[in-house]
Amino acid sequence: MVIEERRYDPLVSLLVAAGLAVWVLWQPELVREMAWPWRTALVGLGVWALGAAFFRPVAMGRGEGALWRLTATPWSRAALWGFALLLVLRRLLG
Repeated sequence: MVIEERRYDPLVSLLVAAGLAVWVLWQPELVREMAWPWRTALVGLGVWALGAAFFRPVAMGRGEGALWRLTATPWSRAALWGFALLLVLRRLLG
């Protein structure tokens, strides 16, 4: 049962990453209006989180390896949800 639930985890991450990517493309002022240090940190987090989420299904299909270990770590998935939370807070707080 646990194995079946984990099969959908890459799909959820991929859909969230795609949604965030479209949202940032649609409203770039979420990131553009920030100060340089914060913007640089947010862009770095976004690149890692979205890149790992998009690459995770490919890495899982190839099996065990260095890239699979990097994309399957809990902090990699936490980075995606943290990036999403930061964008939502940024939108809500102005």
